[in-house]
Amino acid sequence: MKLLTVNVGRPAPSEHTGAEGGTGIDKRPVDGPVRVTAPGPQGTGGSGLAGDAVVDLRFHGGDDQAVYAYAREDLDEWERELGRDLANGYFGENLTTSGVDVTGALIGERWRVGPQLLLEVSSPRIPCRTFHGWMGEHGWIKRFTQAAVPGAFLRVIEEGEICAGDAVEVVHRPDHEVTIRLAFQALTLRRELLPRLLEAGGALGEDAREKALKYVERQGG
Repeated sequence: MKLLTVNVGRPAPSEHTGAEGGTGIDKRPVDGPVRVTAPGPQGTGGSGLAGDAVVDLRFHGGDDQAVYAYAREDLDEWERELGRDLANGYFGENLTTSGVDVTGALIGERWRVGPQLLLEVSSPRIPCRTFHGWMGEHGWIKRFTQAAVPGAFLRVIEEGEICAGDAVEVVHRPDHEVTIRLAFQALTLRRELLPRLLEAGGALGEDAREKALKYVERQGG
């Protein structure tokens, strides 16, 4: 298991976002090491990667979304389905991985990336209109949602530098069954699964936890 590339983006204008300054979704592989740190709370903190832009801080960035990972194997599947090339970073991911079961990762699972960095899986990526506009595919949000291969957001537990080729090692798997795929399904098409997300405890991203708690409250439980 390893990093194929580390990807960062610069702000660029976009008609598909209401954020002043556009979007940083266009992420490209970089050479050399990149410092990764905890960016701070959502609303004020952006990306965990040095040199990477998160423009709309209302919905993106912050500690629970410090790093976004997507598997090259899943990009390859989308290439076959869409009939087009998808470069590393094209889904807006910071880490393009090889051999890592990103969709099957558990909330709270911890990855050692390179010799220094320790990350913790926090939540799935939920598609937005910026992603839809960037892809330029008819019905993209629906297709992406139905596929339920969203990639994973991770928080920074131990800061450090990373670069392409670094090993990725799963060093902790929690004792529950709340995967990225399950969490994504619960937050999108199968909301009856929301109570199960609470099994992940404090490792669950704050936004997903609030949605699960509100659902339970409405159901009277």
